[in-house]
Amino acid sequence: MGIAMVDWIKKYAKDLSAKGGIFMFLRAQFSSQLASLTDFFITVLLANLFKLFYGADEYCLPFVNYCLPLYVYATFIGSICGGIVNCTINYRWTFKDAYKVRKRYVVIKYLTVWVGSIFLNTYGTYMLTELLGKLVWLQKLPGLLQDNVFIFSKIIVSLVVGFVWNFNMQRIFVYKNRSFRKYFPKKSK
Repeated sequence: MGIAMVDWIKKYAKDLSAKGGIFMFLRAQFSSQLASLTDFFITVLLANLFKLFYGADEYCLPFVNYCLPLYVYATFIGSICGGIVNCTINYRWTFKDAYKVRKRYVVIKYLTVWVGSIFLNTYGTYMLTELLGKLVWLQKLPGLLQDNVFIFSKIIVSLVVGFVWNFNMQRIFVYKNRSFRKYFPKKSK
């Protein structure tokens, strides 16, 4: 009975991996969750390490004297790491069988979408954290909770960006095998 169960699980997993529609969406969400775990782990780790290393809540960029909270830098680096995980899993598992797109085209298109995603995540986290920081009741929270409000902001922003931007752009643009040559003028001989 144990071998039959293992075979059934393997068959079910293979079928789930091959189907499109809602199954593709579920695979994309699984990939997104792994990428988010990577992103959040690195963001929280770096935010705390930066605070220990720099001993302040913000860091000023050299030569421009423009200061940003440390969590903004940590969010940016975490988004990059999470994006690498997401692209790798999506290319090898989530969308691979559905569209069969060459790696170099995926990289170019993914980078385009990823830049937008990093901007939306970083700027959105910054804006929401600053907005929440102005709430009177939030200012009365203990220091540790107040210092980590950016984590709550990051969760909200990353969910919105993930559902609205990332999944749709990857599904209809990054992993679709489309020819864009028709949009460029033909060379005359």
